[in-house]
Amino acid sequence: MKTLINIIVIGVAAMSLSGCGAIKSLHSMYESQATVPAGVFGSAVNMAADSTSLANVSWREFFTDPLLQRLIETALANNTDINSARIAVQQAEAALKAAKQGFYPSVYFAPSGSISSFDGSAAVKTYNMPLQVNWDIDAFGSIKSKKRKSEIALMQAQTYEDAVRANIVSAVAQQYSTLLLLDQQLEILMATDSLWNISLETQKILWENGKSYSTAVNQMESSYLNVKTSIVDARRNIRQVENALCRLLAITPQPIERSRLGLYALPRRFSTGVPAQLLQNRPDVKLADLAMAEAFYDTQAARAAFYPSISLQGLAGWTNSAGSMVVNPGKILLNAVASLTQPIYAQGKLKANLKINQLEQEDLMNQYVQTVIDAGSEVNEALADCQAAVEKHDYYHRQVAVLKDAYRGTHELMDNGKASYLEVLTAQESLLNAQLNEAVNMFNGAQGIIALYIALGGATR
Repeated sequence: MKTLINIIVIGVAAMSLSGCGAIKSLHSMYESQATVPAGVFGSAVNMAADSTSLANVSWREFFTDPLLQRLIETALANNTDINSARIAVQQAEAALKAAKQGFYPSVYFAPSGSISSFDGSAAVKTYNMPLQVNWDIDAFGSIKSKKRKSEIALMQAQTYEDAVRANIVSAVAQQYSTLLLLDQQLEILMATDSLWNISLETQKILWENGKSYSTAVNQMESSYLNVKTSIVDARRNIRQVENALCRLLAITPQPIERSRLGLYALPRRFSTGVPAQLLQNRPDVKLADLAMAEAFYDTQAARAAFYPSISLQGLAGWTNSAGSMVVNPGKILLNAVASLTQPIYAQGKLKANLKINQLEQEDLMNQYVQTVIDAGSEVNEALADCQAAVEKHDYYHRQVAVLKDAYRGTHELMDNGKASYLEVLTAQESLLNAQLNEAVNMFNGAQGIIALYIALGGATR
């Protein structure tokens, strides 16, 4: 008991010599560095004031198509990647639970026995049934730092799960919008097939009546057959995307129920702008901040290594072996040991380790700032894509209407012998390209919404 008191006295003296302020800093908590630089989105993007209501925006506000929402829900329930991420969170929770137990003593029961005989003498039986207790006194926050690192590891696993969930939502939305584009392209090609077939038949009649040349018929038929092959390609591409979407949903290959391609609009609550604070919801920004927290506790542990470690050990049990003699029946055995280890000279390793961890913190701070800047740029780009698609929509729609009139007029002129087949081909191809461009523009608008969803961290509520 006296030895134990002496150990504690030495420990207290060491703490006093080290300074109360330094000891207190070893137990300090990490303060988040999650700040967003001013103007991170650029001057062209208006910032919304209501960041509180937007902080928990749901992915359903980005993707309002009921059929798409149903597919996303299926993917989030079935996808193997999200299930693996959930398991990783559960593993981190178990590790944290174990780390919290580090403040308590460990208890072991280790019974043993032996039988020995010397030069044919009667066998001597000895036995020990000890209960051993080990307890590390966390006077300088070493165990606390490990526990806090485990908390950070859990938050990292949860953030990774959020990232996986957001990526799955994004991937399903991208495949779905691609399907809608392919459907629209197929519909345009089918309508074009019908129109060009009429033009081909008209050209054949003109040739049969001596009002056209066979080369005109051949040229018209070649363009018509090109549309036919494009229809086959579109159908094959639809099947390919459906299969890819089924893999995301973890279901067998099957047709996907879907709606029609339309111009996607920004979520209503983003119509006045985007609050910069939403960047803190991004998994990469969260992980950058958590990496700084992890480095902070590594630095705390490196500082704690300069201070003494105190360990208490106790043993209680029943034994019949009292050193050089064996007694029967056995007796109670009690033993207590206290130890203190104070580093004095460690070949500069402790100082070097502390310096390395401090520099790691500084480097991670720079990486955090760059991550936020990159995130702001992605938001700016996504918003610009959405706005450009909306602005071009009316122009494309008007262009299609004008070219339809031009095609009908040119075809009538050809019927009356006042226009050549080349003029009709040009009008047909211009109309087809305009219709396809209009569909692609609507697809780009959808992709812009998906990009904005990911750029803002992937709302997962």
